[in-house]
Amino acid sequence: MANHLFDALFGQHSGKGTAFLHLPDGRIITHDAFLRRAARLAHAITQTGLRPGDRVAAQIEKSADALALYAACAQAGLVFLPLNTAYTASEVRYFAEDSGAALLVCGAAAETALAPVAQAAGAGLAVLNADGTGSLAEAADAAPDTFATVARGADDLAAFLYTSGTTGRSKGAMLSHENLVSNARTLAAHWRFSADDVLIHALPIFHTHGLFVASNVSLVAGGAMIFHPRFDLDAIMAALPDASAMMGVPTFYTRLLDDPRLDRAATAHMRVFISGSAPLLAETHARFEDRTGHRILERYGMTETNMNTSNPYDGERRAGTVGFALPGVELRIADPETGADVPAGDVGQIEVRGPNVFKGYWNMPEKTAAELRDNGFFITGDLGRLDADGYLQIVGRDKDLIISGGYNIYPKEIELVLDDQPGVLESAVIGVPHRDFGETVLALVVPDKGAAPDPDALMRAVAAALARYKHPRQILTIDALPRNTMGKVQKNVLRADYAQLFEGRG
Repeated sequence: MANHLFDALFGQHSGKGTAFLHLPDGRIITHDAFLRRAARLAHAITQTGLRPGDRVAAQIEKSADALALYAACAQAGLVFLPLNTAYTASEVRYFAEDSGAALLVCGAAAETALAPVAQAAGAGLAVLNADGTGSLAEAADAAPDTFATVARGADDLAAFLYTSGTTGRSKGAMLSHENLVSNARTLAAHWRFSADDVLIHALPIFHTHGLFVASNVSLVAGGAMIFHPRFDLDAIMAALPDASAMMGVPTFYTRLLDDPRLDRAATAHMRVFISGSAPLLAETHARFEDRTGHRILERYGMTETNMNTSNPYDGERRAGTVGFALPGVELRIADPETGADVPAGDVGQIEVRGPNVFKGYWNMPEKTAAELRDNGFFITGDLGRLDADGYLQIVGRDKDLIISGGYNIYPKEIELVLDDQPGVLESAVIGVPHRDFGETVLALVVPDKGAAPDPDALMRAVAAALARYKHPRQILTIDALPRNTMGKVQKNVLRADYAQLFEGRG
């Protein structure tokens, strides 16, 4: 039976003895062996009574079996819900209950804590460990290695991904088969992926980047992956001569740059380095190119849409930008208040439309209506501008916008100035409460190793570059910026930590 996602990503490799996963222990899993394991897992999960359209929530460590569980859900017509392994039992309870999950899969270490969660949600509970053990793995071991693929169309749901929930309840983004397939095909073509590619995969697979970009692109192209459970500097350096591509977050690249072994010889076999999930500093771009001869390719996506834009594969990869809209994706910069297009070069709200855009938020019709326009454009919540050549520059989230004394202040403008100063590794600019202005600007600076940037000198640099109302009221030096698992700076944490800084001060 035709199954849009499974056929495009997995089924096309049936019977192929080509290498798919290179594992840390030296084992190589072929495409065909992977599909046979996925079929066994499909039997194991459907034997628990699941039917097409049911949700499977999985909080499991990254492994070949964890990826095969995704394939099994696709083949059985189930909706896959990967969960961050750092979530607490109470957080998992919300996701399980909100999604109406019929099955919760976890590791043995979490089984005791999650048993009452599954019971409260009315879900079954199964164990799948990274070493191939657990109740679900054992059921799969005893099952047939072929499975009758369940028919699913382009508009059927394939996955739920929950938003981070930093400003309220997490929202379950409903992703269809076509959302995932169209984006994987577009990216594979745009980034020139083929069956000859070997991708270094050190990202988590509970997130868009690691699962629906890195894994799906490799699958649709028919290439292989060097599949690491997490980023390990020595392991990545050892993998470079055998790989052709790598996808990572900015932290991956800064850690590589800290290693003297990174040079042109070490990366000679590589075709492309891709970065996303958080902004890449211009300094990182320049240093990486100087050391390796490779210009990192930066792109822009999100939970609800997968990838929207990319710097070109052929052509200038411009630091500080995320390139152009991908083929088939429309992009506009709109006034947040009126929804009208803003003049070229002005900052506005980024909106996108295309086959990659999700179906809406699970059980939240009001949120869906607020963020998905009737004409199909999705209001991303990101603020950006198009430069004179059409490259998109993201200046922040709308919730990060600072309104001080009636003036709109975009943190990215100030951060770009600070990041360019001697001794500064990176910065974060936030708005904090102020008695007279409503909000005022606070800048937090992380110094380069061994450096001690002078706040007064930094303030003078900002004063020379930006209008007075954009100047920070204070610049503080801190050891590190708080980040989530994908490397994004958690400005909500910073706002909470410094909310009282100017209390009572005029």
